[in-house]
Amino acid sequence: MLYETIQTAAEFLCAKTSYRPKTAIILGSGLGKLGEELTDAVFIPYADIPGFPPSSVEGHAARLVFGRLRDREIAVMQGRFHYYEGLTMQEVTFPVYVLHAMGVDTIVLTNACGGINTAFSPGDLMLVEDHINLLGDNPLMGRNDDRLGPRFPDMTNVYDPALRKLAADTAEELGIPLQRGVFALFNGPCYETAAEIRAYRILGADAIGMSLVPEATAARYLGMHVLGISCITNMATGIAVKEHSHEAVLAAAEKSSQTFNRLLTEILLRIPE
Repeated sequence: MLYETIQTAAEFLCAKTSYRPKTAIILGSGLGKLGEELTDAVFIPYADIPGFPPSSVEGHAARLVFGRLRDREIAVMQGRFHYYEGLTMQEVTFPVYVLHAMGVDTIVLTNACGGINTAFSPGDLMLVEDHINLLGDNPLMGRNDDRLGPRFPDMTNVYDPALRKLAADTAEELGIPLQRGVFALFNGPCYETAAEIRAYRILGADAIGMSLVPEATAARYLGMHVLGISCITNMATGIAVKEHSHEAVLAAAEKSSQTFNRLLTEILLRIPE
Protein backbone atom coordinates (compact mmCIF):
# COMPACT_ATOMS: atom_id res chain seq x y z
CA MET A 1 0.00 0.00 0.00
CA LEU A 2 2.81 2.42 0.86
CA TYR A 3 4.53 1.82 -2.47
CA GLU A 4 1.34 2.58 -4.43
CA THR A 5 0.66 5.73 -2.37
CA ILE A 6 4.20 6.94 -3.04
CA GLN A 7 3.77 6.42 -6.77
CA THR A 8 0.46 8.29 -6.77
CA ALA A 9 2.03 11.30 -5.04
CA ALA A 10 5.09 11.24 -7.33
CA GLU A 11 2.89 11.08 -10.44
CA PHE A 12 0.85 14.02 -9.14
CA LEU A 13 3.98 16.13 -8.67
CA CYS A 14 5.45 15.11 -12.02
CA ALA A 15 2.25 16.37 -13.65
CA LYS A 16 2.59 19.70 -11.80
CA THR A 17 6.19 20.45 -12.77
CA SER A 18 8.75 19.51 -15.40
CA TYR A 19 11.56 19.74 -12.83
CA ARG A 20 13.32 16.47 -11.97
CA PRO A 21 15.94 17.52 -9.41
CA LYS A 22 18.57 15.16 -8.08
CA THR A 23 18.95 17.15 -4.86
CA ALA A 24 16.38 18.15 -2.25
CA ILE A 25 16.54 20.04 1.03
CA ILE A 26 14.20 20.01 4.01
CA LEU A 27 14.12 23.32 5.89
CA GLY A 28 13.32 23.38 9.61
CA SER A 29 11.55 25.87 11.88
CA GLY A 30 12.31 29.47 10.91
CA LEU A 31 14.71 28.35 8.16
CA GLY A 32 12.40 28.43 5.14
CA LYS A 33 13.78 31.45 3.28
CA LEU A 34 15.93 29.48 0.86
CA GLY A 35 12.77 28.38 -0.92
CA GLU A 36 12.05 32.00 -1.80
CA GLU A 37 15.39 32.33 -3.60
CA LEU A 38 14.69 29.78 -6.33
CA THR A 39 14.01 31.17 -9.80
CA ASP A 40 11.21 29.94 -12.09
CA ALA A 41 9.76 28.33 -8.99
CA VAL A 42 6.71 26.10 -8.73
CA PHE A 43 5.02 26.17 -5.32
CA ILE A 44 2.84 23.22 -4.31
CA PRO A 45 1.08 23.26 -0.90
CA TYR A 46 1.44 20.05 1.07
CA ALA A 47 -2.34 19.98 1.46
CA ASP A 48 -2.68 19.45 -2.31
CA ILE A 49 -0.32 16.47 -2.54
CA PRO A 50 -1.92 13.02 -2.26
CA GLY A 51 -0.79 11.18 0.85
CA PHE A 52 0.85 14.18 2.52
CA PRO A 53 -0.44 14.65 6.09
CA PRO A 54 -1.58 18.08 7.32
CA SER A 55 1.09 20.37 8.77
CA SER A 56 0.29 22.21 12.00
CA VAL A 57 3.51 23.83 13.19
CA GLU A 58 4.11 27.58 13.30
CA GLY A 59 7.19 28.65 11.35
CA HIS A 60 6.62 26.14 8.54
CA ALA A 61 5.27 27.35 5.19
CA ALA A 62 4.04 23.81 4.48
CA ARG A 63 4.77 23.69 0.77
CA LEU A 64 7.06 21.92 -1.66
CA VAL A 65 9.03 24.18 -4.01
CA PHE A 66 10.69 23.17 -7.29
CA GLY A 67 12.96 25.62 -9.05
CA ARG A 68 16.47 26.67 -9.97
CA LEU A 69 19.26 27.70 -7.65
CA ARG A 70 21.41 29.41 -10.26
CA ASP A 71 21.83 26.61 -12.81
CA ARG A 72 20.89 23.75 -10.44
CA GLU A 73 17.44 22.19 -10.21
CA ILE A 74 16.45 21.87 -6.54
CA ALA A 75 13.44 20.65 -4.58
CA VAL A 76 12.83 22.48 -1.30
CA MET A 77 10.52 21.41 1.49
CA GLN A 78 9.54 24.55 3.37
CA GLY A 79 8.68 22.85 6.61
CA ARG A 80 8.38 19.23 7.66
CA PHE A 81 6.20 16.83 9.61
CA HIS A 82 6.84 15.75 13.19
CA TYR A 83 6.16 12.70 15.32
CA TYR A 84 4.71 14.91 18.08
CA GLU A 85 1.93 16.05 15.76
CA GLY A 86 0.35 12.65 16.32
CA LEU A 87 1.64 11.27 13.02
CA THR A 88 3.17 7.86 12.47
CA MET A 89 6.84 7.69 11.57
CA GLN A 90 5.77 6.53 8.12
CA GLU A 91 3.69 9.69 7.69
CA VAL A 92 6.55 11.86 8.95
CA THR A 93 8.92 10.45 6.33
CA PHE A 94 6.47 10.03 3.46
CA PRO A 95 7.80 13.09 1.55
CA VAL A 96 11.29 11.55 1.49
CA TYR A 97 9.91 8.46 -0.25
CA VAL A 98 8.06 10.63 -2.77
CA LEU A 99 11.11 12.76 -3.58
CA HIS A 100 13.15 9.60 -4.06
CA ALA A 101 10.49 8.24 -6.42
CA MET A 102 10.85 11.46 -8.46
CA GLY A 103 14.59 10.88 -8.88
CA VAL A 104 16.12 12.70 -5.90
CA ASP A 105 19.23 10.85 -4.70
CA THR A 106 20.76 13.43 -2.35
CA ILE A 107 18.91 15.09 0.53
CA VAL A 108 20.06 17.87 2.85
CA LEU A 109 18.29 17.96 6.21
CA THR A 110 18.22 21.04 8.42
CA ASN A 111 16.54 21.88 11.70
CA ALA A 112 16.51 24.18 14.70
CA CYS A 113 17.66 22.48 17.89
CA GLY A 114 19.03 22.85 21.39
CA GLY A 115 22.69 22.72 22.29
CA ILE A 116 23.92 20.17 24.83
CA ASN A 117 27.64 20.60 24.22
CA THR A 118 28.64 23.55 26.44
CA ALA A 119 31.21 24.63 23.85
CA PHE A 120 28.26 25.57 21.61
CA SER A 121 26.36 28.86 21.64
CA PRO A 122 22.98 29.91 20.22
CA GLY A 123 23.48 30.83 16.59
CA ASP A 124 26.08 28.12 15.95
CA LEU A 125 25.66 25.73 13.04
CA MET A 126 26.42 22.05 13.61
CA LEU A 127 27.36 19.45 11.05
CA VAL A 128 25.58 16.24 12.06
CA GLU A 129 28.07 13.38 12.19
CA ASP A 130 25.74 10.78 13.71
CA HIS A 131 22.52 10.52 15.69
CA ILE A 132 20.86 8.86 18.68
CA ASN A 133 17.24 7.70 18.48
CA LEU A 134 15.76 6.49 21.76
CA LEU A 135 12.09 6.88 20.84
CA GLY A 136 11.48 3.16 20.51
CA ASP A 137 10.06 3.86 17.06
CA ASN A 138 11.46 4.49 13.61
CA PRO A 139 10.01 4.73 10.09
CA LEU A 140 11.23 1.29 9.04
CA MET A 141 9.20 -0.70 11.57
CA GLY A 142 6.47 -2.90 10.16
CA ARG A 143 6.29 -5.03 7.04
CA ASN A 144 9.15 -4.35 4.62
CA ASP A 145 8.66 -3.74 0.89
CA ASP A 146 11.79 -4.91 -0.93
CA ARG A 147 10.96 -2.52 -3.80
CA LEU A 148 11.90 0.34 -1.45
CA GLY A 149 14.87 -1.00 0.48
CA PRO A 150 16.36 -3.91 2.45
CA ARG A 151 14.77 -5.36 5.59
CA PHE A 152 17.90 -4.64 7.66
CA PRO A 153 19.60 -1.52 6.25
CA ASP A 154 23.08 -0.59 7.43
CA MET A 155 23.36 2.68 9.38
CA THR A 156 27.16 2.88 9.65
CA ASN A 157 27.29 6.13 7.69
CA VAL A 158 23.82 7.64 7.76
CA TYR A 159 25.37 11.04 7.05
CA ASP A 160 27.47 10.70 3.92
CA PRO A 161 31.21 11.20 4.66
CA ALA A 162 31.87 12.86 1.28
CA LEU A 163 29.02 15.33 1.82
CA ARG A 164 30.23 16.07 5.34
CA LYS A 165 33.68 16.88 3.98
CA LEU A 166 32.17 19.04 1.25
CA ALA A 167 30.14 20.96 3.85
CA ALA A 168 33.12 21.42 6.17
CA ASP A 169 35.39 22.57 3.33
CA THR A 170 32.71 24.99 2.05
CA ALA A 171 32.18 26.48 5.50
CA GLU A 172 35.92 26.95 5.97
CA GLU A 173 36.24 28.61 2.57
CA LEU A 174 33.37 30.99 3.37
CA GLY A 175 34.71 31.75 6.85
CA ILE A 176 31.59 30.36 8.51
CA PRO A 177 32.25 28.52 11.80
CA LEU A 178 30.78 25.01 11.70
CA GLN A 179 30.58 22.85 14.79
CA ARG A 180 30.42 19.07 14.53
CA GLY A 181 28.54 16.64 16.71
CA VAL A 182 25.99 13.95 17.45
CA PHE A 183 22.30 14.84 17.24
CA ALA A 184 19.78 13.28 19.62
CA LEU A 185 16.11 12.86 18.72
CA PHE A 186 13.52 13.76 21.35
CA ASN A 187 9.84 13.07 20.75
CA GLY A 188 8.46 16.43 21.97
CA PRO A 189 6.34 18.51 21.91
CA CYS A 190 7.46 19.53 25.39
CA TYR A 191 11.04 20.59 25.79
CA GLU A 192 13.36 18.18 27.59
CA THR A 193 13.91 18.14 31.34
CA ALA A 194 17.31 18.90 32.85
CA ALA A 195 17.62 15.24 33.89
CA GLU A 196 16.93 14.07 30.35
CA ILE A 197 19.57 16.42 29.01
CA ARG A 198 22.11 15.08 31.52
CA ALA A 199 21.28 11.56 30.33
CA TYR A 200 21.68 12.46 26.66
CA ARG A 201 25.00 14.17 27.40
CA ILE A 202 26.26 10.99 29.06
CA LEU A 203 25.21 9.07 25.94
CA GLY A 204 27.32 11.39 23.78
CA ALA A 205 24.82 13.84 22.34
CA ASP A 206 25.94 17.35 21.41
CA ALA A 207 22.54 18.70 20.35
CA ILE A 208 18.90 17.67 20.68
CA GLY A 209 15.72 18.27 18.73
CA MET A 210 12.41 16.86 17.54
CA SER A 211 13.13 16.12 13.88
CA LEU A 212 15.76 15.20 11.26
CA VAL A 213 16.47 11.63 12.42
CA PRO A 214 13.32 10.03 10.93
CA GLU A 215 14.00 11.53 7.48
CA ALA A 216 17.69 10.61 7.67
CA THR A 217 16.83 7.01 8.54
CA ALA A 218 14.31 6.68 5.70
CA ALA A 219 16.64 8.33 3.19
CA ARG A 220 19.52 6.02 4.09
CA TYR A 221 17.18 3.03 3.79
CA LEU A 222 16.30 4.20 0.28
CA GLY A 223 20.00 4.44 -0.63
CA MET A 224 20.08 8.23 -0.72
CA HIS A 225 23.06 10.41 0.19
CA VAL A 226 22.28 12.36 3.36
CA LEU A 227 23.71 15.57 4.82
CA GLY A 228 22.48 17.03 8.11
CA ILE A 229 23.13 20.54 9.42
CA SER A 230 21.48 21.89 12.57
CA CYS A 231 21.07 25.46 13.77
CA ILE A 232 21.61 25.77 17.52
CA THR A 233 18.82 28.17 18.48
CA ASN A 234 19.01 27.71 22.26
CA MET A 235 20.95 25.86 24.89
CA ALA A 236 19.15 22.86 26.33
CA THR A 237 17.35 22.68 29.68
CA GLY A 238 19.70 22.83 32.65
CA ILE A 239 22.24 24.74 30.56
CA ALA A 240 20.02 27.61 29.44
CA VAL A 241 19.13 30.22 32.05
CA LYS A 242 15.77 31.18 30.53
CA GLU A 243 12.76 28.95 29.99
CA HIS A 244 12.19 27.73 26.43
CA SER A 245 9.55 28.94 23.95
CA HIS A 246 8.86 28.20 20.30
CA GLU A 247 8.75 31.94 19.62
CA ALA A 248 12.32 32.31 20.91
CA VAL A 249 13.44 29.39 18.74
CA LEU A 250 11.93 30.99 15.64
CA ALA A 251 13.54 34.33 16.47
CA ALA A 252 16.96 32.73 16.91
CA ALA A 253 16.59 30.79 13.66
CA GLU A 254 15.63 33.98 11.85
CA LYS A 255 18.72 35.71 13.24
CA SER A 256 20.98 32.94 11.91
CA SER A 257 19.13 32.43 8.63
CA GLN A 258 21.25 34.72 6.47
CA THR A 259 24.50 32.93 7.34
CA PHE A 260 22.80 29.53 7.21
CA ASN A 261 21.29 30.20 3.78
CA ARG A 262 24.63 31.42 2.45
CA LEU A 263 26.28 28.19 3.54
CA LEU A 264 23.44 25.98 2.28
CA THR A 265 23.38 27.69 -1.11
CA GLU A 266 27.08 27.07 -1.69
CA ILE A 267 26.83 23.47 -0.49
CA LEU A 268 23.86 22.74 -2.77
CA LEU A 269 25.69 24.19 -5.76
CA ARG A 270 28.77 22.06 -5.10
CA ILE A 271 27.05 18.70 -4.63
CA PRO A 272 28.05 16.53 -7.61
CA GLU A 273 25.15 15.66 -9.89
